[in-house]
Amino acid sequence: MNTEQKIEIPLSKSKIIMMLIGSTAFVAIGLWFVIAPPEIKNSYWGNPTRIAIAGYASILFFGLCVVFFIRKLPDTKPGLIIDNTGLIDNSGALSAGQILWEDIVNISVLEMHKQKLLMLEVRNPQEYIDRQNGLLKRKGMQLNYKMYGTPLSITANGLQMPFQKLYTLVLQKFQETRTNAQQGFANLPAK
Repeated sequence: MNTEQKIEIPLSKSKIIMMLIGSTAFVAIGLWFVIAPPEIKNSYWGNPTRIAIAGYASILFFGLCVVFFIRKLPDTKPGLIIDNTGLIDNSGALSAGQILWEDIVNISVLEMHKQKLLMLEVRNPQEYIDRQNGLLKRKGMQLNYKMYGTPLSITANGLQMPFQKLYTLVLQKFQETRTNAQQGFANLPAK
């Protein structure tokens, strides 16, 4: 990969529309559970309180997703920019903005419910959490940090690139910056 290259990965409007439709369907199911709950002959799930709780949880979570996807549809900025200084993440609800290569100590993959996430472990996680303006975004990043050891994750769900290609590209650029940094230290004049 050319070290001077700036790579812009656009958002996938078709993927965002599909996620919007799916989220809207789950909001509708949640409303059904709350307004006219189905009769279930299961001792655990047939409990009206559990059905109502599941309905409210679905409305809340997927309602937030609907709002996010509606706000993301007119977004013309790239979903992810990769360059020599780092990444600029605009791919999801918990996008961190600029993430510097020098802050990243490890990149790994987390698979959750058949969805893969690129986990970026940084040496200064609290700085990335603190710079978030929105309370929900900040709390979401704190939860990620508590559960996975890093507040920063990137998914290819809203990007015009498959996950494996994204992972290979980011890992290659990360390793390249590490190699360049080590070579730079090796070329320093001895005192």
